[in-house]
Amino acid sequence: MKQKIVMKVQFSSQKRRTDAFKIAAGTTGVSNVSIEADKDQIVVIGVGVDSVCLAKSLRKKLRYVEIVTVEEVKNKPEEKKPQVQSIPIQWASSYVHYPMPYDLVYRW
Repeated sequence: MKQKIVMKVQFSSQKRRTDAFKIAAGTTGVSNVSIEADKDQIVVIGVGVDSVCLAKSLRKKLRYVEIVTVEEVKNKPEEKKPQVQSIPIQWASSYVHYPMPYDLVYRW
């Protein structure tokens, strides 16, 4: 089951953003991590990610983490594109391979 976890974190500096990104990316099962700096949120997407353990590990470093939402990500059905049938083109070479005379090859 693929999950999307949104957590609210206080980013006071660029170093805190980097630390939060490293911790979230290093957690088992995480496939995608993004940071929304304008909302002070970190979005984690993955399979089998424990949101409580992730929050605890972020709290050790950043001191304040709040879980906003945990929701299941559903895959969008892929649209079938019509297949374009390719027609092979037969191309004849314009260079004619004539045998070279023996005198020209070994003349030097």
